[in-house]
Parts: sequence; structure tokens; C-alpha cells
Amino acid sequence: MDVVDVAVAHEVAVDLVAALEPPVTQLSVTSPPPAADELAEIITDSGTTGFVASVDDLIVGTLTLVMFRIPTGVRAFIEDVVTDEAGRGKGVASAMTRAALEHARSAGARTVDLTSRPSREAANRLYQHLGFKQRDTNVYRFVIGTDEPESG
Repeated sequence: MDVVDVAVAHEVAVDLVAALEPPVTQLSVTSPPPAADELAEIITDSGTTGFVASVDDLIVGTLTLVMFRIPTGVRAFIEDVVTDEAGRGKGVASAMTRAALEHARSAGARTVDLTSRPSREAANRLYQHLGFKQRDTNVYRFVIGTDEPESG
């Protein structure tokens, strides 16, 4: 059985930048992988925590936890959960999500939200298995730089 190690990213190293390219491009065909300075911004921002998962010392996944305080408490969101194809089926996403939930709990968050496209069936099953419940809410998006509604 593969052992999944999950850690909070505290520094940007060349191996981290290179390791994130395959999973990020698998997550989004329209967004390029983050450059070293963009990763540094995520790592040093007090509102974001970057988690990195590795199997046999090979980085195979990443997750970003976003937290901030609002008048009703600490809000937490899980964003950009991605496991490289080489790491799928090994519990990587589950381990990263559990680590993020514990981190959010220790920071005072009472809930953690995330979104997942319906087409990501395995991811949706995972989140439900971990105890996430689908909310009855509307999600709206405004695209900066245009007054046209975004399609899709």
C-alpha cells in the first residue's frame, strides 16, 4: 500500500514548481501552471495554505485552502484539488482534503465549502464520502473586464 505524505508548502523549490505543472494542466486547460513567484504568493499569503501530497517522495497532488474572517466567523474554502494521473487511486485527494479540514478546524472555521463540476464524478463521490453535503444555493460569477455574462 502506498503511503501518502501531506505537508503544508512553506517554501518554493524548483521541484515544487516542476511537480505542479502536470496536475495543474490536468485540472485546467485554460490556466497555465503557476510560476515560482505565483507559488510564493500563495505560500506567503496569510489567507491561503498550500498543501502538497507526495508518494515515495514524488509530488503527486496539491490543494489550496483559503480562509478569511468575516463578521459571522472564519470562512474556509477548498480550491484547486488536483492529483496527478500517476497518483490517482492512492488516497491522495482524500488525504489532502482531510489535512485541509483539520487545518481549517484548528483555525476556528465551523464549515468548509468547495465546488466541483458535475462532470468530475470521482471527485464528487469522494467529497460526499468525506461528509460534504450539497448545498441548496446559487453560485454566481462575474467576469472582470466584461459586462457580458460568462457561459458555462
